[in-house]
Amino acid sequence: MKDKVAILGIPFSRLTLEQTVSLLAEHVQKVQAGLFHLITANPEITLASQSDGRLREIIQSADLIVPDGIGIVLAARRQGEPIPERVTGYDLLLSLLAEGNERGWSFYFLGTDERTSEQAVQNIRRRYPQVKVAGRHHGFFSLAEEPGVLSEIQQAKPDVLILAMGAPYSDKWLHKHKAALDGVKVVFGVGGSLDVISGKVKPAPAIWKKLNLEWAHRLLFAPVAKGQKSRWRRQSALPKFVYRTIIRK
Repeated sequence: MKDKVAILGIPFSRLTLEQTVSLLAEHVQKVQAGLFHLITANPEITLASQSDGRLREIIQSADLIVPDGIGIVLAARRQGEPIPERVTGYDLLLSLLAEGNERGWSFYFLGTDERTSEQAVQNIRRRYPQVKVAGRHHGFFSLAEEPGVLSEIQQAKPDVLILAMGAPYSDKWLHKHKAALDGVKVVFGVGGSLDVISGKVKPAPAIWKKLNLEWAHRLLFAPVAKGQKSRWRRQSALPKFVYRTIIRK
């Protein structure tokens, strides 16, 4: 079985969550490991990459792209190249924190607002006491403050850098500063995962997850950060994605 499937030209991983964590753990454990850039891509981001050349280039240059959305799974199944399961940013973050708790990995958390960042890190320290928090910073820094943020990450040299500045901004920011992040081993964006870990947003109930309806739960109940598009506007991309990958095919 091929380890990737192309959907609208984007090469999605066909690894399970467990296999993805194992791959990242192997990379982190290397003494001399370069930066491994993972992208969690959903239908919205995949569709946006069709008209955003820079975003498409960034996605294509990533080391691994995992399917963060049931739409990706259904599209792969329709193509006859099934993906075993979704690998969401939230699930991947929790799995890596658990792995890091066993191995003593260090994490740096960049993004969301100051209060949410502080509370999320407090909760992470309590739940994963062996994880080393190398640092944290909110995501609302100015252009003038950016060099200081980068310097802090460079000095911390975390095993894992978590970006919670929203997609696709997180990946565009990372791509711009990739050369300055020497010493970081794994980096990926987690969307609003720190909001959930902090308690600011309640996670979707188990039945919603079982039915692959977390997106609907977020649409109905999760707050939208200032400056972001409304979730209703963003979800308007889903019918277009379904048409282009399933109905038209």
